[in-house]
Amino acid sequence: MQTVHWLGAGLSSLPGIKKVAQSGQQLILWNRTLAKADQAVASLGINVPTKQLDWLALETEVNSGDLVISMLPGTLHVQVAELCLGQKAHFISSSYVSPEMQALHDKAKSLELSFVNEVGLDPGLDHLLAHALIAEYQASDKFHKQNQHSFRSFCGGFPKVANDFRYKFSWSPLGVLKALKSPAQWTQDGEVKRTEKPWLALSDFDMHMSDASLETFQAYPNRDSIPFQQQYGFASDWSIQEFVRGTLRLNGWSDAWSELFIEVDNAVGDAGMARLAELSDGLWDKHQYDEGEADRVVLSVELEVKDPQGEQTIWHSSYGVDEAGDERGSAMARLVSLTVAIAIESLVAGELAIGVSPAPHDEKTVTRWLNELDKMNEKVFRHQLV
Repeated sequence: MQTVHWLGAGLSSLPGIKKVAQSGQQLILWNRTLAKADQAVASLGINVPTKQLDWLALETEVNSGDLVISMLPGTLHVQVAELCLGQKAHFISSSYVSPEMQALHDKAKSLELSFVNEVGLDPGLDHLLAHALIAEYQASDKFHKQNQHSFRSFCGGFPKVANDFRYKFSWSPLGVLKALKSPAQWTQDGEVKRTEKPWLALSDFDMHMSDASLETFQAYPNRDSIPFQQQYGFASDWSIQEFVRGTLRLNGWSDAWSELFIEVDNAVGDAGMARLAELSDGLWDKHQYDEGEADRVVLSVELEVKDPQGEQTIWHSSYGVDEAGDERGSAMARLVSLTVAIAIESLVAGELAIGVSPAPHDEKTVTRWLNELDKMNEKVFRHQLV
């Protein structure tokens, strides 16, 4: 039997680790701090071996055909993937495909290895819902490439009970602050737009919730949305009025964070990074989750289609997720790591592409993954609005 080597025993991994262990799949849990791995196994009530993460030890243990799951910081994924190439093992991560990871595609493919990425929540579950949505539209009698298409995908995590700050942190706030300094690119009004400061592109977003009510959030574009147009099946000759993938925040977030935006904007050079680190420490002290406090994750994937003249909406549908932390773990941890666990099952079953790839897009696999999440009571709701 293939062995699954799961690297990283943080809280965001626990639900997925438990699912893999309970499936009967041979599993070894690796962590840089062995005591933390032992604590994770004990808290989950499972019986799997734990090992201290050491690269030479890992290389010795990984055999041809094994699966290595990297839930480590994103900067380590390529190192793990290169180890997999040397040992002829498969690789899975929930992170975006970096250029360095993509560069391993030909080597992985030549060895008939699957290096699967973007199989968490965002990226991951959002990809599945986008592919499902586009497939439904293309199968409808309303499909025409000259229609005006507006696609919006937003995801965010925040406390279930909103605080004045409109946010809480599960880990170091420094990553969130640095992300606000990352430029974003998206399509709006039929043109490619770009901003160096994502909060300047902030807008209100009304989401149709599971009970069909509307809830207003704030949303802003994240990273570069443009490459995902092709990945999601939007052909180059389609009329695309809007295409954006972004971050969702509770209503009122921009007011609560207004002073932080100024700090982030002024953070330049080494002194600026030092200032952000100082801010991060203060934010962690004030706004981390309390023990046992429930988080909330909201994801919306929406496609609105108008006639070629833009006069009438002729097709409008959305998928949504609205989950909260409970005794099974935080909503963020469940939706990230359970999707990873499903990817493991698909890889073992030989369902995933060889080489470097993101989440699957074929209808059969997408449907099965969504059904698996539903069985675990992670609910996706859908609205056909027009």
